Amino acid sequence: MKISVWKMMGAVLALTGSAAMVNAQPVMPGGMEMGPLEVGVVEMTLQEVPRVVTSPGHAVAFQEVEVRPRVGGVVQEILYTPDQLLKVGDPLFRIDDSSYVAAEATARANLATAQAKLPVMQAAYDRAVQLAGRGYTEAEVEAARASLAEAQATLESAQAALDYAQTELSWTTLKSPIAGRADVATVSVGDLVTAGQADALTTIVQADPIYVDMMEASARILSVRKGIAEGVLKQNDALEATLTLENEEVFRGTGQLVTAGNSVSSSTGTVTIRFKFDNPQHVVIPGMFVRGEVVIGSIQAYLVPQLAATRENSGKLTAYVVGEDGTARQITLEDDGTYDNAWIVREGLSDGDQLIVDGLSSLRAGQAVTPVAATIDEDGVVRDAETPATED
Repeated sequence: MKISVWKMMGAVLALTGSAAMVNAQPVMPGGMEMGPLEVGVVEMTLQEVPRVVTSPGHAVAFQEVEVRPRVGGVVQEILYTPDQLLKVGDPLFRIDDSSYVAAEATARANLATAQAKLPVMQAAYDRAVQLAGRGYTEAEVEAARASLAEAQATLESAQAALDYAQTELSWTTLKSPIAGRADVATVSVGDLVTAGQADALTTIVQADPIYVDMMEASARILSVRKGIAEGVLKQNDALEATLTLENEEVFRGTGQLVTAGNSVSSSTGTVTIRFKFDNPQHVVIPGMFVRGEVVIGSIQAYLVPQLAATRENSGKLTAYVVGEDGTARQITLEDDGTYDNAWIVREGLSDGDQLIVDGLSSLRAGQAVTPVAATIDEDGVVRDAETPATED
């Protein structure tokens, strides 16, 4: 029996098409079709989420003073130990005071001379006034008055000279103007120093309390202000900051806002915001780089675990939810920062959405899924909601 060539070709094409359709379905070894993919899900609920701003910062000394001599001379003693905690008025250096002692003695003698001369001039003037017109001419009275005024001026000048000499003598002992810790001295005993020289003898730093300057992008500040103005962000009454140190250790204590900054850096586009922290153990050192976190308020949002979302090269944040038809549906999320290893999401989700958090490696959009309630522990491990975490 002859078979039409066209019929044979049609039969072959039909068989090929059927095979392709079979191959398009997920299959298990042995040719059996796979069922829906089991995935872990977390039900989304709108909640009040703290709005935390994380910014880089660096520590700044509460006070920092460079110590320079106000009189010249040879350094006789260094009276402090580097890094020793100093009080206001503690002695630091002693300069040879022999010339200043002599100057003070001379000034004291000049004052004594002036004090002795003044009563004589006063008596001469009084006598001239009493005998005016009876042996003293008007010119002689005026001369006596001038001599008295000169003696009074000389006395005042001598007193001022003594005061200054005593002040210079006191300056030969350099004292700490603030409480803090002093660096190593830049001079040695026997060095000659001059009044007001450019090089400081040492630097004293007060680091308790301590300032921390945080750098915040001006664009984010505008976003925060907009959120407050629109009522989306509920602002806290007072702003407090916490710190994470360079070794990822969290610093104990919170900082109080000092100033919010009033200008934007033209080079970095940031605003410097200053906080003050108590630092009794001097853990934070001036110049240290830190990471600051400030809870500025709270917003109504969804918390999406970071492991359940993907940030694409374009910057778009995507995740998967279980659709009404039981398939995986990819959605785009609009985030507003992070909190506790989760994205803060304000748009893209609704109450009751089942966010897929497990089984993502083999998941694709449109794939049939079977949702299983899951939880995520503090270590980021996904567990079935009914399976308790095992203790180590």
